[in-house]
Amino acid sequence: MDIFRNRTGFVRSPLISKRMASAGQEKQYPPSLLSFFIYNPKFGPKEGEEEKKILFYHPNEVEKNEKIKNVGLCEAIVQFTRTFNPLKPAKSLHTQKNRQFFHEPEEGFWMVMVVKNPAIEKKGSANTTVTEFQEDELLDKVYSSVLQQCYRMYKLFNGTFTRAMESGGVQLLKDRLEKFFHRYLQTLHLQSCDLLDVFGGISFFPLDKMTYLKIQSFINRVEESLSIVKYTAFLYNDQLIWSGLEQEDMRILYKYLTTSLFPRHIEPELAGRDSPIRPEMPGNLQHYGRFLTGPLNLSDPEAKFRFPKIFVNTEDSYEELHLVVYKAMSASVCFMIDASRQLTPDFCRKLDGLVGPQLTVLASDICEQFNINRRISGSEKDPQFKFIYFNHMNLAEKSTIHLRKTPSISLTSVQPDLMKILGDINSDFTRADEDEEIIVKAMSDYWVVGKKSDQRELYVILNQKNSNLIEVNDEIKKLCATQFNNIFFLD
Repeated sequence: MDIFRNRTGFVRSPLISKRMASAGQEKQYPPSLLSFFIYNPKFGPKEGEEEKKILFYHPNEVEKNEKIKNVGLCEAIVQFTRTFNPLKPAKSLHTQKNRQFFHEPEEGFWMVMVVKNPAIEKKGSANTTVTEFQEDELLDKVYSSVLQQCYRMYKLFNGTFTRAMESGGVQLLKDRLEKFFHRYLQTLHLQSCDLLDVFGGISFFPLDKMTYLKIQSFINRVEESLSIVKYTAFLYNDQLIWSGLEQEDMRILYKYLTTSLFPRHIEPELAGRDSPIRPEMPGNLQHYGRFLTGPLNLSDPEAKFRFPKIFVNTEDSYEELHLVVYKAMSASVCFMIDASRQLTPDFCRKLDGLVGPQLTVLASDICEQFNINRRISGSEKDPQFKFIYFNHMNLAEKSTIHLRKTPSISLTSVQPDLMKILGDINSDFTRADEDEEIIVKAMSDYWVVGKKSDQRELYVILNQKNSNLIEVNDEIKKLCATQFNNIFFLD
């Protein structure tokens, strides 16, 4: 591989793995989850008690001795790597067929995820079948982030492992792990994981100052009228506008809302629903509000309902809250209320009557601005570049590469080879403390550029096959000047 350096970073070319030529005779197998388990070595220290270490194991059908053997091997690997650096045990183990990822979210508790490497099955000589494992196609950072995400999502709905132990001992922890991960692991689609899983960012909705002030005023009025509301978050479509939660708590709640709760409630919008409804117009009290969590039918006094509970600020005050999610048209509001308060049907009707009409009007105002922004951004059809932007300080994330991303699917507008390059550049940035720039010329003649500056990262894919390095650098400067003004200061 040729490496060229300039004063902002370096250029590398080429950086794409070889692909098989006869695609018609091949079968490609994406990465898949082989096993997932959680253990604590302190729970089975004596010989013959090894099974007590295992708190959760998927798939459950695996024989007991096989579970014990796999957990013992991981424990040995972790202990062996501690001899080299006691503070940094193993994070992953690479083999030809599989890759194992290790994570210790709380002291003594280990989570392990075993991923089967992607593979290509092709015809060999004399009608034989040859399987080639593409172990270099998996990026450690991506799947380590997925494993960490598993813990954060569990903690959002169940609190920490230690808290469960204090409340009801090992059996309570096992029950909670089984109940949560039995369902959650089914939503892990490892073939769709990429750089956005590393960032775990939040997409923010751009608003003019006046509309933003209207939303803030709305939140203040609701919190004053419903004094038991402790925190509020406001979203439009899948983008965040306002949140009263701490960043890390909002990050994981945002992930749950946009990849699990909202997709479950998507339905065709009623005709004319997004037409503006003004306060001065007759019929302004009608609204399209409904609960996404809680009661489905407010008019049925016998209807049973409950709100999911979440845990926030687990490092400090450890707050348990009811999560009330209410939606009108494309606008959603999350109200978080102390879990010790009992939420009655009367409270739900009061919230519906108070929030529904106001949120409907607000949603119409935001919709107008959304359509204006879409017309402006849509004026430049099929741009020659696509990008991913992430800001580590406020977790802001923006991507024109991802068309749609849910747990079950990730539609990207670029080839997998180019996504792999983005991940490789990100790994290089992680190892470098200083700001830098990396430019890659792929074998498909695309240019891929990564810029890191002051806690911000930008990744750009340019479809300019005949451009040279100077022209590519000029294009990146233009992009930064128009889309990211005053953010990047690299020359």
